[in-house]
Amino acid sequence: MSRRVAFYTLGCKLNYSETSTISRMFEERGYAKVDFTDKPDIFIINTCSVTENADKKCHKIVREARAISPDGYVAIIGCYAQLKPKEIAEIPGVDAVLGAAEKFRLVELLDGFVRPPQPKVFASDVETASSFNAAYSLHDRTRTFLKVQDGCDYSCTFCTIPQARGSSRSDSIPNVVAAAEKIANTDVREVVLTGVNTGDFGLQGGVRVERFIDLIKALDQVDGIERFRISSIEPNLLTDAIISFVASSKHFVPHFHVPLQSGSNKILKLMKRRYQRELYAERVRDIKASMPHCCIGVDVIVGFPGETDDDFLDTYRFLNELDISYLHVFTYSERANTPAAEMEHSVPHAKRAERSKMLHILSDKKRRKFYEDNLGTAANVLFENDVEDGMMHGFTENYVRVVAKYDPVLVNEIVRVNLLSINERGHVEVEAAEEELEAHH
Repeated sequence: MSRRVAFYTLGCKLNYSETSTISRMFEERGYAKVDFTDKPDIFIINTCSVTENADKKCHKIVREARAISPDGYVAIIGCYAQLKPKEIAEIPGVDAVLGAAEKFRLVELLDGFVRPPQPKVFASDVETASSFNAAYSLHDRTRTFLKVQDGCDYSCTFCTIPQARGSSRSDSIPNVVAAAEKIANTDVREVVLTGVNTGDFGLQGGVRVERFIDLIKALDQVDGIERFRISSIEPNLLTDAIISFVASSKHFVPHFHVPLQSGSNKILKLMKRRYQRELYAERVRDIKASMPHCCIGVDVIVGFPGETDDDFLDTYRFLNELDISYLHVFTYSERANTPAAEMEHSVPHAKRAERSKMLHILSDKKRRKFYEDNLGTAANVLFENDVEDGMMHGFTENYVRVVAKYDPVLVNEIVRVNLLSINERGHVEVEAAEEELEAHH
């Protein structure tokens, strides 16, 4: 009987794409992939290090794994494993820790998965993580996360990612196109391009040999994938050429997620971000000028050291006036070995929480306004196998979340619908256009 392996992923879409690829490596070697609760012989936990909460979750998941399979093998990979391998090796129940350069060699390094008397640690300096390991997720037949870039050469003062993933490096355009063509032969209808600093695509061996704009132009020619979505792109890398290409593209959808982090130029400078808020506002104006219906998501951090009430209100007012669609709000948490952790004027935790709550409320208002602006229009929705109380969900091209009466025929189909109203849960209710219903039945 083949040995059973389960995976648990914390953190970003990039982690999900890598977990999926590593799980296929196991399956190719005859391991059986099972759910976390199915008493697996081996647990692989892919960790994140962006917040302190992610570290705590890692400890909790190890405890859960031990409770489910007391004799199971527990291996930890991912960003937290690279940053604090010795600390993780001391967590009771951990058998192995693998860093950034080693995680894709996991099956070969831990071959046999026999529990050792002492945890094994394979975590070389992050500088050794210089090669690009291709990855894409295939867990969800509706959409795939396709990794095109890894690592980061930026030095934002709050961030541990360069220490956890190494310098910026990319796949080649022919390789990414080949992966997309492979995905096109599955049931997947949407591909999300992902990376640590996606817009920095094109660096190989420290030299820029290709550009992100050329990658998306090449992918737009791939047959068999209806939608491409860009997961996140820095405002200073979001060029006019990229915006105008997406506006006229066949397959790239009108949705940008653009990290801001702060609407105060003083705080942006302390964060060592590579732009000021004026550039960000200009990017939003440019997007909306060519795609008025485009969805724009924003990352923002509250409670950064030195952020006064006035600085926060600067951010709040700036975001309130911007024509954006939703916020991802992060409460600043001190990360070891980052310049920000040593900065003076730490913001009290209660104040951080209060600011976070204010921005979450603003995000809800922005999203509702964006949804209201879309009511009365027709859109194409990709319905997912996400059924709750007899209703199924999906997203329009411009990332409006819709709900409709469950119909198994429409799952994983792109359907033309009319956007009618917003329900009490904040989702848009729709009806399929009559010609769509006739075509599918």
